Order: sequence, then structure tokens, then C-alpha cells
Amino acid sequence: MTDPILAKRAKVARLTSLGQRIGYALFGIALVGFFIGLVTGFPDGIIVVITVGLIAGSIVLAPAIVFSYAVKAADRADREDDWR
Repeated sequence: MTDPILAKRAKVARLTSLGQRIGYALFGIALVGFFIGLVTGFPDGIIVVITVGLIAGSIVLAPAIVFSYAVKAADRADREDDWR
């Protein structure tokens, strides 16, 4: 029988992984936009891309990182409890 806590933890781990990939991709888009803007003189569209990339990336990435550490800590605590 599957432990519902472990199943939920695995689901959160998958979501945090997806959130991290999306967040870092948004930061990458902002970075590419910055270098394009550097070459083209920062037209308004590029500034919007950079700003949206940084804000959306922060909104997505911050909780994903926090929950990722929480899942890792819970796994580590379970392993330590099983050892005893």
C-alpha cells in the first residue's frame, strides 16, 4: 500500500522541479532580452520582456526553491528516523 504522505511529497517534488525549470527559463529569457536590449538600445518591447521575465521568474522560482528544500528536509528526516 502506498503511503499518502510520501505520494503527496512526491507530487510536491515534481511541482517544485517544474517550477524551478520555469523560473530559471524566465530568468534566462530576461537575460537574453537584456543582451538584445544592450545591442538595440533597449526599445520598449525589450524592456517589457526583461521586466516580465524577472518578475514572473521571481514569483515562480522563490516558492519552488523553498518547497524543494522542505521536501529534501522531510526526506532526510525520514531517513534519519528509519536509521534509528
